[in-house]
Amino acid sequence: MEVLRPQLIRIGGRVYRKNPIQEQTYQHEDEDDDCYQGLVECAEESCEGYEVVQTPQGFRCTLKAPSLLYKHIVGKRGDTRKKLEVETKTSISIPKPGQEGEIVITGQHRSGVISARTRIDVLLLTFRRKQPFTHFLAFFLNEAEVQERFLKFQEEVLEKCSMDHGVDSTIFQNPKKLHLTIGMLVLLSDQEIQQTCEMLQQCKEEFIDDISGGKPLEVEMAGIEYMNDDPGMVDVLYAKVHMKDGSNRLQELVDRVLERFQASGLIVKEWNSVKLHATVMNTLFRKDPNGST
Repeated sequence: MEVLRPQLIRIGGRVYRKNPIQEQTYQHEDEDDDCYQGLVECAEESCEGYEVVQTPQGFRCTLKAPSLLYKHIVGKRGDTRKKLEVETKTSISIPKPGQEGEIVITGQHRSGVISARTRIDVLLLTFRRKQPFTHFLAFFLNEAEVQERFLKFQEEVLEKCSMDHGVDSTIFQNPKKLHLTIGMLVLLSDQEIQQTCEMLQQCKEEFIDDISGGKPLEVEMAGIEYMNDDPGMVDVLYAKVHMKDGSNRLQELVDRVLERFQASGLIVKEWNSVKLHATVMNTLFRKDPNGST
């Protein structure tokens, strides 16, 4: 772990540092205890952004999470939940596996309820990051003219470079799938998919129509770059994307969409701006996994 660049986790408008722990290989069920120990210190500061309700019995806070992640709060043999409850002096109710619902935190002290909620959020975000991507936000660039020119590009490259090491037709993007990626998502429930659709509609109403003027943005793909500092180790080649009118409207639009989804937690914040590009060649597309890269 880079000492000067620790991993940061953003929750409720605050930033928490994930403390380093010794890296070992575990099954998911065995990871929870070690992960919990490494996260306790970074979650100690309470977050006042949570909605905590006072009840005749004390205080209560609820949150929703995909059922796939419940096991990481429970832990092996329930150990993680027990530690949370003991250390925060709370009671944590979690729906049964496979059932969607609310996680309910109750306790005599508001500070304890908030502490438990913060630690649960950190646990959920940590294990969400370990899930494979399920969806991505993108603009498709598959207009007929673009596809035709891309196929011409592919033809010329194969004509000139087919004898070069690792170059073959299978590493080219499918022309029907040419796209401009905004961000990758991990959506683990129907509710999160619905939330994403609603958020996109909100973006359209609040700023996309304003930036675009209610009309399609005209862009051009021009110039080639590679995704590596070492040209001898290139796996991805992409085309640069620009607005035809020379404006910055496309960059502004995608950056604001990215910011909105990062704030919601549906996209992990790793950068502040979208790198506008359209992948045209990628060795991961290769049909023969044993082929040369």
